[in-house]
Amino acid sequence: MSLTLQVGHGPFRQRSPIPLNRITRFAAIAPNGTVIDLRGNLHLAGNTEDGDVRFPSPGAYVLMLETDDRAQSHLPAIRFNDYLNVEGLTPALEQRKRTHRMDADGSENYSRQAKALVQVGMPDADSQAQVTKPLGLALEIVPEQSPYAVPRPAALPVRVIYQGRPLSGALVKLTNLEHDAAPLEMHLTDAAGRVSFTMPNGGTWLLNVIWTRPLPQSRETDFETIFSSLSFGFTSSP
Repeated sequence: MSLTLQVGHGPFRQRSPIPLNRITRFAAIAPNGTVIDLRGNLHLAGNTEDGDVRFPSPGAYVLMLETDDRAQSHLPAIRFNDYLNVEGLTPALEQRKRTHRMDADGSENYSRQAKALVQVGMPDADSQAQVTKPLGLALEIVPEQSPYAVPRPAALPVRVIYQGRPLSGALVKLTNLEHDAAPLEMHLTDAAGRVSFTMPNGGTWLLNVIWTRPLPQSRETDFETIFSSLSFGFTSSP
């Protein structure tokens, strides 16, 4: 199937302009745990697509894309503070308050860590194990139940892992990609990095979380930020 890489929400959603040399990994984890390198399948900025993927057998696959952190964002103080508040980036807010820099412009380096679940063929209980396993990303949303479990569960519990440890106090959003101007649900992770959403019955969906850490004064920017997402979808209601 063909694919595009997209960023943004609502009217700001668009094809990503990222160059290939900034994508450090693009792979699929097969139902049996085999890692399939797909970076060679990318041909960015095509007329209608950015690449294609082929799956050798039925089951639930996890697509994974990582970028480097060379991208930078520089914003005026008001816009930067608003962004930090909207996304729940408390480490940056606390740092700026503690250092009396709430009136200073803000800057960050950022990377993206994206996963997409793809069910090939009819869902079955024997090919879902990889969906609930961490892949070792720097910031990762890990479902504790597969959306494609049989029967489909009523709730979608997930864990957020940052640098190998559960992340508490992170704002996780669930967005319907067919109406993505605003998220449908938002929750903060608990002390164990867990949060739970209502399981969608149909459509295409995105879970996303953002986290940041302050950088030393010797660095060019103030913070190192990671944008992480998990997308999945259903062809029809159960």
